[in-house]
Amino acid sequence: NTHEVMGHSLVKEFITDDFKTAVQTVLDRALSGEETANFEFPLMTKAGARIEILLNATTRRDEHGKIIGVVGIGQDITARLAQEREYSKLIDSANAPIFGVDNKGRVNVWNQCAMRLVGYSPEEVMEHSLVEEFITKDYQASVQAVLDQALKGKETANFEFPLMTKAGVRLDVLLNATTRRDEQGNVIGVVGIGQDITGRLAQEREYSKLIDTANAPIFGVDIDGRVNVWNQCAMRLVGYSPDEVMGHSLVQEFITKDYQASVQMVLDQALKGKETANFEFPLMTKANVRLDVLLNATTRRDEQGNIIGVVGIGQDITGRIAQEREYSKLIDTANAPIFGVDNKGQVNVWNQCAMELVGYSTEEVMGHSLVQEFITDDFKSPVQAVLDQALHGK
Repeated sequence: NTHEVMGHSLVKEFITDDFKTAVQTVLDRALSGEETANFEFPLMTKAGARIEILLNATTRRDEHGKIIGVVGIGQDITARLAQEREYSKLIDSANAPIFGVDNKGRVNVWNQCAMRLVGYSPEEVMEHSLVEEFITKDYQASVQAVLDQALKGKETANFEFPLMTKAGVRLDVLLNATTRRDEQGNVIGVVGIGQDITGRLAQEREYSKLIDTANAPIFGVDIDGRVNVWNQCAMRLVGYSPDEVMGHSLVQEFITKDYQASVQMVLDQALKGKETANFEFPLMTKANVRLDVLLNATTRRDEQGNIIGVVGIGQDITGRIAQEREYSKLIDTANAPIFGVDNKGQVNVWNQCAMELVGYSTEEVMGHSLVQEFITDDFKSPVQAVLDQALHGK
């Protein structure tokens, strides 16, 4: 209580030995008229507990302006410092590289994961310029811009940049840059939480290489339907270089008018996660030749599973379609009756000779059951048996 402290030496009796000199210096300065704000020091309680105090030391004067002592206005920051130590411990032991810079861009946070990843110990990086000493020249301006934005309170997510290791190896890092503030809300720096994406980018480059050199035409569009993948086979097939198609609307600029709606529907479905296989559509070449393409439209997702576009793997079936048309023409003009059924026994081929012989037009038989509607009752079973055997490959 008051009686127990009045007249006693503050420094000698209530300040821990390791802070006696520093606290005495603050008091001496205040007694010289030089006041101190936000000085942290420990104070021992009667029960022997250590309390952390944030102190403003103000010079005390009499009515004549003569210095007669010091008044200290304190704040108990014991709990806050405990939280900060816990926060620092969590940062230091996190399994992601975390670093921080002050408002001058000098490193003041460097956790164990950052140390293991980059190779520099905290002692080697603390107080050094992050941008000037650890970022490659070609990215210094963009990384500095991200830090400057965060120092203005504008945070950045998923920013990719390279970081050089102590061994001179380039790492690709995905960064979330967060503004760091003191207890009054003043910006005091930036904390960056990173993710090493070097392996992922290497895989993506390998994936891109495989796509680009595949012997099938492969293209991709973003969520707005604009081309962002166009491999060499697509270029050879259609005639447009990647520079001529990238960023352009696939449907509006390269699909024939009569198929724009259906192709757009396939893309829209894939952008909702519903993929389409074996979709036939025409694609116009640079020389204005129509190609028939068989397409598998696959949803494209980022590493978080968010849909970011569609990849189409195509097959040029122009020649096959031409052969089928020629085959259909030969069947239709043959001088023998030819008919065909699907695997349900419904008529899907009926040539001119069959029409002339039986008298039914194509429109009258297509989609109808051959056996049930056009075969006499006494032959329905054996004809059905013949069809069934053929449907089993016999």
